[in-house]
Amino acid sequence: MLKRRSLLAATTAAALARPAIAQRAAASVLRFIPHSNLAAVDPVATSGYIVRNYGFMVYDTLYGVDTEFRPKPQMVEGHQLSADGKVWSFRLREGLRFHDNAPVRGVDCVASIRRWGARDTMGQTIMRIVDDIRATSDRDFEIRLQRPFPLMLDALGKLSTQALFVVPERVGTSDPMVPNTETVGSGPFRFVREEWVPGSRAVFAKFDGYVPRSEPPDGAAGGKRVLVERVEWHIIPDPATASAALQTGEVDWYEQPAFDLLPTLARNRDIRIQISDPIGSLAMIRFNHLHPPFDKPAVRRAVMMAVNQTDYLAAITGNPQYATLCRSFLVCGTPIGKDQGEAKMPGDLAAARRALAEAGYADETVVIISPTDIPATHTMGQVTADLLRRLGMNVDFVATDWGTVLARRANRNPPDRGGWNIFHTSWAGPDVATPVIHLPLRTHGAQAWAGWPTDPVLEELRDRFMDTADADQQAALIAQIQARAFETVPFVPLGQFQQPTAFRRTVQGIAKAPVPFFWGVSKS
Repeated sequence: MLKRRSLLAATTAAALARPAIAQRAAASVLRFIPHSNLAAVDPVATSGYIVRNYGFMVYDTLYGVDTEFRPKPQMVEGHQLSADGKVWSFRLREGLRFHDNAPVRGVDCVASIRRWGARDTMGQTIMRIVDDIRATSDRDFEIRLQRPFPLMLDALGKLSTQALFVVPERVGTSDPMVPNTETVGSGPFRFVREEWVPGSRAVFAKFDGYVPRSEPPDGAAGGKRVLVERVEWHIIPDPATASAALQTGEVDWYEQPAFDLLPTLARNRDIRIQISDPIGSLAMIRFNHLHPPFDKPAVRRAVMMAVNQTDYLAAITGNPQYATLCRSFLVCGTPIGKDQGEAKMPGDLAAARRALAEAGYADETVVIISPTDIPATHTMGQVTADLLRRLGMNVDFVATDWGTVLARRANRNPPDRGGWNIFHTSWAGPDVATPVIHLPLRTHGAQAWAGWPTDPVLEELRDRFMDTADADQQAALIAQIQARAFETVPFVPLGQFQQPTAFRRTVQGIAKAPVPFFWGVSKS
């Protein structure tokens, strides 16, 4: 918990001068409560949003997505595309430097793309059709493809995990399957590593060597102008304690306040509550497809049959204004995402029990890992544990912090050897709006997101979707993708909710975006 200090004045002059100094100092430091603990610092090695959010502070991207989700040049001046659509040539803008004062070069970009391409869903798609990626000068590099890939800029500028952050060549050439611990980027903030206390605090300082673009800020695009000297992330797992810290002014911004505390915060005239993402997030149950009982599609379908989204949304938000039914594998509220799974998700417990018995469930223990420091996600786990017990399943509910959940969910061992069966999460709408970037919908086995589902049919439908620009053909493929997903169940959609953020009125410039951006934010 933060502690306030009193300034004692020995003279009248000092008493008058010191508050002004204190006010200026306070305005230069932004104190923020993130949604979870920052336990890792490699945005390629994990898909956790907390590490992605850290990444947008410390690193920069080749392209940035604006508020209309259009990719715009960020680190690059621009690009050229060959007439056959196979060769993309890029030139870095001048003045880009890493935090250790080394210049950003084409070889750094090449190494970053290759490492990212080994883990990210769109990166993997690109790497399958790459002939070569090479630097042609210190400021130039090119990507040569076997066939055209019209979504190249969307991939290079994606907001979702894992985003393509440019790192020094030495980091880019490290094993993408082994988390890297270096924290040197070229973004608008430096990570103050010597003040990092996992579970307590992470500190970022303005990088004076950063040269922002000249355009106005627009989402992740435009000029990233830093208006504070320092950002402190204070890890306060208890929602009531975090809420109290915001109300007393000990912190300035609380990323994801618990829904049941929103009415109290709303009554405080010094606090604003804002919906940052108008689409909202898609909540889900994620299965481990490697081990019993969820290695059987029929068992996964039985659980999906029992799910009543209304129960989950009521438990998460407690307020229907923040919740929407969305029985879909693509977020609802977009041209291709619609609630169309009512028949597959009737919430029929009796029918689900019969289906589970027919699927051959043999009383295996179901290990659910659940983060106590993310209230909405922990609530989902509690609802699922109760549901599975009512289904007659043997449940081991393991409650811990999100950092530990992230570490354990990477473990592919059986549940009784440190692995798991189920975890819960939610994805911001833009990350799950299309099969192209939808990480939980990928089913390419060992390379897939944690849970590691394998379904060549779903992968082939995704490839066909990416290869066509015809709207009618895309609509038909979306219908097939949805139908197939309801059969193989890579995850169970639990509905859609909007997560408000809360901050003191002394804070200005918080962007309405699915990522907490810290450039353009100031304090009065």
